[in-house]
Order: sequence, then C-alpha cells, then structure tokens
Amino acid sequence: MLRNDLVLRAARREKTERTPVWLMRQAGRTDPMYLALRKQANLPQEEMFQNADLATQASLLPVRLGVDAVIIYQDILTLLTPMGMPFVFRPGPRADKPLSTSEDIDRLRGLDPASDMTFVGDTIHQVRQSLDGEMPVLGFAGAPLTLAFFMLAGQSPWPNAEQPLKALEAAPQDIHRLLKKLTDATIDYLAFQIEHGIDAFQLFESVADILTPEQYATFAHPYHKRIFTELKGRIPGILFAKEQTNVELMVDSGADVLSIGRCLDLAECQRRYGDKVAFQGNVDKTIVAGGTLAQVDEAVHECVRAGNQHGHILNLNHGLLKDTPFENVKRVIEAARHASRKPALETI
Repeated sequence: MLRNDLVLRAARREKTERTPVWLMRQAGRTDPMYLALRKQANLPQEEMFQNADLATQASLLPVRLGVDAVIIYQDILTLLTPMGMPFVFRPGPRADKPLSTSEDIDRLRGLDPASDMTFVGDTIHQVRQSLDGEMPVLGFAGAPLTLAFFMLAGQSPWPNAEQPLKALEAAPQDIHRLLKKLTDATIDYLAFQIEHGIDAFQLFESVADILTPEQYATFAHPYHKRIFTELKGRIPGILFAKEQTNVELMVDSGADVLSIGRCLDLAECQRRYGDKVAFQGNVDKTIVAGGTLAQVDEAVHECVRAGNQHGHILNLNHGLLKDTPFENVKRVIEAARHASRKPALETI
C-alpha cells in the first residue's frame, strides 16, 4: 500500500483531490545536489547507471521537492550494451560506430535482463526500500524506433537524423527486422522491471516529432502496440510520443496514459478521449526554462485546469532543459501542489 498513490489513481482515470506531478529528467541536469553527486562520484555517466548505490541516490533526490513519483535513474540506451552496441557519454551518447548493415543487425544479441542488467533490478529494490511505500516507483524504456535512430546515427539523432531517416526509406525490411529485435528486448526489459517492483512504466518515443505521419504509423505505432499489449494489465503504461499529433493512433497503442506535447490541447484531448485513456503533461518546458516564476505559475495552473484533476498527471511536454533554473523546477512542483482545487471544466 502506498501512502501517496495519486499518480496511479490518475493513471486509472480517477478524479483526484489534487493533480499529481512528476517531471521528466527530474533526477539530474538542473539539480545542484545531483551535479554534486556526479562530481563526487567522478565516474562516466554510463558507470553511474551501472552502480546501483549511486543510481538509487540520484533517483531519490527529487523526493525532497514534493514530487508524487520517483523514476529510476537510468538511460534509454542502457539495454543496448548487453545487446552488443554499447554507448558511452562524452558528454553526449556515442557508439564506436553506427549500425549500418544487415550483418550488424544479425550480430545483435538477445537480452537476458536477469543476468545482463542486475544493477537495474538492484536499483529498483533499493529505491523501493528507501521510499518504504511513500510514493510510486516508475520504470521506463526507450521505444524501439528511438533506440534504432540512436544506433543508426551512432549518437544522438538530434540533429543527426539524416542517416536514420534515409534508412527508413532505403531499407525498410532491415529496419523492421531491427525493430522486432528491439521490441522483444524492450518487452523483456520492462517485464524485468515490473518483476522487481516498479508501479508504472513510461515508453519514450523521443523521435516522434521528426517523423512523417506515415513513418510514425509504419515504424513506431505497431511496436508500441505490441509492447503495451504484451504488458497489459500488469501495471499502468505511459506512452510518451514527443509532440505527436495523431491521438487516435496513440490511443490505439493500448497505453493507459498518453503523455502529450504542446502541439495538442489537453482540455480537448480530455473531452474526446478521457473515457479511454488518462493524460500526462503538458507544461511547456521552454517556459519553465526561460520564464519568470509568475509565468511558470500561470502555465502550471492553466495545465491543471485543462486536466480537470481527472485522469491527469502534470508533467512537461518533454524533459527539463539543461539550462533550466532550479528555482523554476521547484516552482513547477509547488504550483502543481497548490493549484486551485476548483475544476474549471465539466467532470468527464
């Protein structure tokens, strides 16, 4: 039993006494205590991820800010190392060489999280022990197409997406073969996290905003659907598809919660689809990064009103930007917790 189960109740489309809040990238980047932890550890980031004690400390840092859920400190690329394509962070993610041939796909190994990723299980266990039922623990994974883009680029696909996008057109059969392997690995990885005690998970399709509608429907959506179908009913699943406008396809994925961007109107999404899915989002990260405290308050309160405290988890439209003032990060959480409890919309 959790003492604070607001996130899980919202994920079940329940009306909540206040809108729960957590933030993508809340454990890192902007937090001076995280930066101090990184400096003290004096380790490359990929080694931080593999050290359960350090990963636990980083995961728990946002608790002091008043968030309603903790997400484990890892990276979406973590599962690629045991598959045979390790990434290091210098400072951004880089592989020795991009994946470029059919033979490269053949050489990728299957994933056995129980032997390959014990540190993830240990981190979840330690975070749960430390929280002692205080709030939910969230797990996550990168969606197959996002992982494929990193592999094909050999680095972050922003702004290096030219080669991955060309590959979708030039070698679709190879891409689908790669995506099937990555989907199998992602299902196994998320099932492993569930077995170790996460309360909900988020699937990150971080390249959704650079895809055409046809590419999203062909190379992203079918694999989302398979992942959520395989894991359905175990714990709530959240789909984050960065600034994706096709809500119908997102609903069809089978996710319990859709994390939506600023390209969509939250109140309208609630009105049209709130009987099918819950929603997460969608405060503009650029306002949080560059706005005044008053502007942050306004953005948060507008989002709370649109979500109507019914099946809504407050978050950003994407992860915190690196240059976001920490005072603004704290203000988002404070504003969410103290927003008016009088809903502005009709109850769904």
